[in-house]
Amino acid sequence: MKGQVLNYTAQTESGVISGNDGKRYTFAASEWKDTVPPARGMNVDFEIQESEAKAIYRALGCCSGVLNEKNKIVAGVLAILLGFLGAHKFYLGYIGPGLVFLLTNTVGWVLTVFMFGVPNFILGVIAVIEGVLYLVSTDEDFERNHVTGRRPWF
Repeated sequence: MKGQVLNYTAQTESGVISGNDGKRYTFAASEWKDTVPPARGMNVDFEIQESEAKAIYRALGCCSGVLNEKNKIVAGVLAILLGFLGAHKFYLGYIGPGLVFLLTNTVGWVLTVFMFGVPNFILGVIAVIEGVLYLVSTDEDFERNHVTGRRPWF
């Protein structure tokens, strides 16, 4: 059956799934069969056994909560056009790496006289490479690696 995680608490290692049949099913973390931990809003596929969800898998092509609004085309275009400022990192929710791009680029502009713009050029190249990688990846790979998997670099 298909459904959506309504709640998951790591402390109790349990949660609740709302099935497509309108019923709610409890589950234990031991039934979770994915490397990405369960999160509220995550679409799942599961089996039912006595009003409990068993053998729970994250459904492909979905993700959790606010993150499901992330689009690989938007991320790729941001990386290619404004990547030197970290726009694609901020869009994907990677605040730390976004700040690395933004601060390094800002400091790089100040130090351009001394360093000939090397930091800016390197960040620009990295951003373009990441943008192209976002655009050529499948939707499932993009989501697995950069949205739910939270892999901030390449």
